[in-house]
Amino acid sequence: MVRRMGLFDVHAHLTHPRLRADLEAVLARAQAAGVSTIVCNGLNPADNERVRALAAAHRSVRPAFGLYPVDAVLGRMEAMGIDYPRDEGPFEPMESVRWVREHAGEAFAIGEVGLDGHWVPPALWAEQEAIFRRLVEVALEADRPLIVHSRKREARAFEILREMGARRVCWHCFGGRVRLAQRIAEHGHWLSIPAIAPRHEAFRRMLQVLPRERLLLETDCPYLAPEPGGRSEPAHVAVTARLAAELWGEPEPAVVRRFEDNFTALFGVPP
Repeated sequence: MVRRMGLFDVHAHLTHPRLRADLEAVLARAQAAGVSTIVCNGLNPADNERVRALAAAHRSVRPAFGLYPVDAVLGRMEAMGIDYPRDEGPFEPMESVRWVREHAGEAFAIGEVGLDGHWVPPALWAEQEAIFRRLVEVALEADRPLIVHSRKREARAFEILREMGARRVCWHCFGGRVRLAQRIAEHGHWLSIPAIAPRHEAFRRMLQVLPRERLLLETDCPYLAPEPGGRSEPAHVAVTARLAAELWGEPEPAVVRRFEDNFTALFGVPP
């Protein structure tokens, strides 16, 4: 009997240098763990091209094209003398948006996009918001889900998404208050829980209190590993699924089916 593979990772960075060297082994371990779909998120035009090529070469990889909210204003940050650890760029933001628009039909999702108040200073927030709005428009026009980064600007991102009528939204690695996460879920958006959850109280709490039909799995690999100092990879979504089974008091196969149904509800296809 063929094992049913319902696990998935909605937010991975398989193009990251920390994963490139042994990518085939990473993908093999994901398959062995029951992961059938990995949504690889692009950060800028150069990274989007790498994501596009990777998805063309691997059946389990689905491409998400985006513009990371720091990359959206990186040139302006550098002009202001603000240092940011990035190996490439800066990228012209409107050309970056144009690239995503031109390739949106090939995308499984539009992401990663959003707002960032951790690295980006308040003086650039309005400019960052304008670019985010353009990318939300791209997703709405192409009828693609959004995968949203919202670090330190969760409430404002929620305001914009509600204002623009975006319904097919996955909030990746949500770092705001659990109460706001509840409002987001009640509004009909989804939130993805990373594999760091076993040692992160807020993500454990989200698994416990948010509507189960609004939860998804992610890793943000190579970041947020289950073990301190480790490298995360898509196989680790199984860690979060096991934790959910423990917290919900349900058999793990039933929990995997719940997550699989949630994935299908957002993306329109099963993982």
